Amino acid sequence: MLLRVRVTLPDRPGTLGQVARTLGVSGADIVQVVVLERLGGRAVDDFTVVWPGAARVERLLAGLAAIPGVRVDGVWRAIGAPTTTGQDAELLAQVAANPADGLATLVDAVPGLLAADWAVAAVVPVDWASRTAGTGAATVGHASWRAPVPLRLPEVTPLRGRSMTTPDGTHHAIAPFGRAGLVLVVAREQSDTLSAAAFHSTEVDRLTQLVRASAVILGDRLDLVGAPPVVAGP
Repeated sequence: MLLRVRVTLPDRPGTLGQVARTLGVSGADIVQVVVLERLGGRAVDDFTVVWPGAARVERLLAGLAAIPGVRVDGVWRAIGAPTTTGQDAELLAQVAANPADGLATLVDAVPGLLAADWAVAAVVPVDWASRTAGTGAATVGHASWRAPVPLRLPEVTPLRGRSMTTPDGTHHAIAPFGRAGLVLVVAREQSDTLSAAAFHSTEVDRLTQLVRASAVILGDRLDLVGAPPVVAGP
């Protein structure tokens, strides 16, 4: 299976090589490395690895923890193939080619791009700002195929992109479409054996850019999401 391993490490020569060697010795086959951040002498890297299904992840965690200055921020199962250059542009091209299904195309594709479990396009009530917390919950316009049923969404607002973690440990990335109270919510859930990392600011920025571009492409079609169906008269 594919795993995503997020590691914070000293940004100095040799440390990345130590991490890579430890992954290999533990049984992981590295297929991609993405640098999320380099700041103040520290780096945050995402490794996508092929991991033997029968192997215990504890061995991997112990090996990484033994490297001076290295911290494991999360290990979780990755859905789909590793991200490659041009995938975002290809997704937007698919949205533009078939606008009628554009929102569904975006929602279904985003979890694979961000190594997440599921995504939903949620419609936030127009009067969200005047409501008491916990009332007037957002409604679902479209959900990806792995979204749980029933679906419990966090308290979201249609104002800005951000990350958040709910009390059950589920990590969310949220990005507004900028119209009709529509917000894209992406989630990583915790499991009994793996612990996902929260969404990094670069991932939230990537999601926000995808959502904004899709909003420009889809335009007025977004105003119809979550609207009650029109019933023809007799």
